[in-house]
Amino acid sequence: MANLTQEEIRLQEALHHVAHWRRWGPYLSDRQWGTVREDYSSHGTAWDYFTHDQARSRAYRWGEDGIFGISDNHQRLCFAIALWNGEDAILKERFFGLTGNEGNHGEDVKECYFYLDSTPTHSYMKALYKYPQTAFPYSQLVAENQNRDRQKPEFELLDTGVFDDDKYFDVFVEYAKNTAEDILIQIKVINRGTEAKMLNVLPTFWFRNTWSWNGDKNKPVLQEVISGDGFQTIAALHETLGKRWLYCQQATEVLFTENETNYQRLFGYSHGSTYVKDGINDYIINGQKSAVNSDKVGTKAAANYVITVNPGETKIIKLRLCNLGNLIEPFGQEFDQIFSQRQQEADEFYQRITPFNLSEDMRNVQRQAFAGMLWSKQFYHYIVEDWLKGDRHNPPPPPERRNGRNKEWFHLYNEDILSMPDKWEYPWFAAWDLAFHTIPLAMIDPDFAKYQLDVLTREWYMHPNGQIPAYEWAFGDVNPPVHAWATWQIYKIEQKIYGRADRQFLERVFQKLMLNFTWWVNRKDAEGNNVFQGGFLGLDNIGVFDRSAALPTGGHINQSDGTSWMGMYCLNMLAIALELAKTNPVYEDIATKFFEHFLYIADAMNKIGEMEASLWNESDGFYYDVLHLPERQITLKVRSMVGLIPLFAIEIIEPDTLKMLPGFKKRLEWFIQNRPDLRQNVACMETKGIGATRLLAIVSRDKLRSILQKMLDESEFFSPYGIRALSRFHAEHPYTFNVNGNQFRVDYEPAESSSGLFGGNSNWRGPIWFPVNYLLIESLQKFYYYLGDHFKVECPTGSGQMMTLWEVAIELSQRLTRIFLKNSAGERPVYGGTQKFQTDPNWRDLILFYEYFHGDNGAGIGASHQTGWTGLVAKLIQEFGEYEVQNQETEIEQDENKLQGTVYGL
Repeated sequence: MANLTQEEIRLQEALHHVAHWRRWGPYLSDRQWGTVREDYSSHGTAWDYFTHDQARSRAYRWGEDGIFGISDNHQRLCFAIALWNGEDAILKERFFGLTGNEGNHGEDVKECYFYLDSTPTHSYMKALYKYPQTAFPYSQLVAENQNRDRQKPEFELLDTGVFDDDKYFDVFVEYAKNTAEDILIQIKVINRGTEAKMLNVLPTFWFRNTWSWNGDKNKPVLQEVISGDGFQTIAALHETLGKRWLYCQQATEVLFTENETNYQRLFGYSHGSTYVKDGINDYIINGQKSAVNSDKVGTKAAANYVITVNPGETKIIKLRLCNLGNLIEPFGQEFDQIFSQRQQEADEFYQRITPFNLSEDMRNVQRQAFAGMLWSKQFYHYIVEDWLKGDRHNPPPPPERRNGRNKEWFHLYNEDILSMPDKWEYPWFAAWDLAFHTIPLAMIDPDFAKYQLDVLTREWYMHPNGQIPAYEWAFGDVNPPVHAWATWQIYKIEQKIYGRADRQFLERVFQKLMLNFTWWVNRKDAEGNNVFQGGFLGLDNIGVFDRSAALPTGGHINQSDGTSWMGMYCLNMLAIALELAKTNPVYEDIATKFFEHFLYIADAMNKIGEMEASLWNESDGFYYDVLHLPERQITLKVRSMVGLIPLFAIEIIEPDTLKMLPGFKKRLEWFIQNRPDLRQNVACMETKGIGATRLLAIVSRDKLRSILQKMLDESEFFSPYGIRALSRFHAEHPYTFNVNGNQFRVDYEPAESSSGLFGGNSNWRGPIWFPVNYLLIESLQKFYYYLGDHFKVECPTGSGQMMTLWEVAIELSQRLTRIFLKNSAGERPVYGGTQKFQTDPNWRDLILFYEYFHGDNGAGIGASHQTGWTGLVAKLIQEFGEYEVQNQETEIEQDENKLQGTVYGL
């Protein structure tokens, strides 16, 4: 333990149940309203059923939301901040944004907030909210966005002018854990404007409503108790959580109400409690004294701090949430010492993770990427059976529900801390997003990363038929099968950084993924020929047709990406099986099964038969989808990521592995000798590569050159900021397809989609997406590992500059990282022309991690807080630092060799 940082010691204590450091964390959603879980409408109109306007008055059924909030891991007791600037018509208790039906490009949060820091155990956390001093422009944001069509950009909060002349407060919220059950809270308010301004700061403490739905009589309670000199105390009593106390330093007053629905306001009649969820709002905003409980008891409470902040002044509010009810000096000298110590320990932990010589800008980007991922952990609660049937003490759901959304997922029982893409726009888990989240998470918290993949394959998540639930909106949708890849990556990352090889985790998840693999084979290979029709696959509008719906042409599409994902899945499972076979010979046979299955898929991908159109187009040197009609097959010549995904299906087999597994080696050699029909379309297995490695890949050496020629062409895929999802070729040459008088068209669109078809505000027709770019980097590295320094390609195409595939991978990685880093002009491409972020010293070092990025200029697009898979940039930065060190060591070694050669006359 001596060599471990304090944060690593806490992680070990949590793992071995010495201390429950994970009990409290940032598990509150940024948005619970407008979600599927809270939707009890007849026709699944989740965005319209439970609105932002209702949220302050209506008790949630399945979770809670708040600003920079924390809760226990079962979300029984919650804490968050609320604010009032004296101008708004409502308290700022939660973030505001537009639903998919309101925004001109779909869902969109309309707030300025930033996750600045967090450790894996949340021993230290920091976040920043920028709160306007003038009235928040709720109606203006809605009206202006609804007036804009999809050809126009989104109307953002900065566009309203509320931050002009710096008329806003910076509100920093920090948490520091003294012990696992003793949490220090500090709220710093800075007036960035030029006039003194009043502000109500309301740290809010409440119980999630678990009692109104099924007659739970064990209702928890909050009440003010005898307080000490200079502080007030709120005691919380819960049947299973026990007792907790919130100490509030010198609050103006403490207000109490109930976390109950205000039926009078919402539905026009009285029902139940005298005190309701929006009681504190009505007390502060409208002066309704009777809206709060004068007996100082309830299930929701807030300490009201009425402060005046002068220009440039900082005001600090201190609170303490703990399991000790007898603290005499909760805000003594130790309070500041603990904060300072936890900040220092956070610095030490992240220096341990990335001990390389990085620029301060790189470290800042990486640290905020990790912070965004850790703050996006959320308590996710959704029992589909209860949701479909309804609760005993509430009206039954409409009958349409039994035949509506997620009806086949009756078994699903979610009550976990899960990694979210982001907590506002995607306040629910997404299976393939989550797989990518685990890569950077494995660097800092491998146990949490492993749990994410383990739980997805458990019986209360995975369908009995083997399908992994996709996401809340439609659990039955099909996402790329990347979970075996993520499992293998986590295993190797933990082994490299922490020196631990968790074979039990590897085996446990592998066995469940066997069920999922079988589901894919049985359900998505329509003709049993090893060519797959995955459907949607998460790439929303990348194709000519909506891949979630029936084709207007009839027939089906053989998908280049669907088939390639399955080839990749085979090789990921093969790699895991070979690792497990080193200690358990049973897995040698299973490895052989995946090896053979891969050969059949690779053969089907590349075969040119008399009756079947190949997914590989020889004349174009590219992979395409093929539309299969009863009388003919049509190659859909769209140059998109669909044609690059075959590169992902690659695996290297080391000679030592073959030596350890003679049975598998014998089977491999048998195929080489006896099945030339299967090996001819597979990258050469017989020729030994660098270090006598063997290569399994869908893409052969010649095909690789042809694909890379287009991929590295800056007039096609190769943007200054990564690989575009669609070739820029289609800007001048749109692809069209006519069916029954209707034209279906694919144009290059580097930013937001101009069409509302295919769903939401997602766009795969030009922007840059981190997850597939990351997989391309990894594939290039593997190809290099086999082909070595002698295989070079022109990069960029037409430049005359020849690079090894390793150098191409580094170039691509640097282009992606460049999105977030300051350029020579001191500007970050991610913020495009938004000058506030580019030049203002209080904004320019704050980083947002968008869902995807403009294909030409790198500006952030889509969900603005989707650190989820864009958090992969943290891993790229870590690799950059590591490679720089290796390069320096190589140069030193070369210099030493030269010196020795001079000395000894070599």
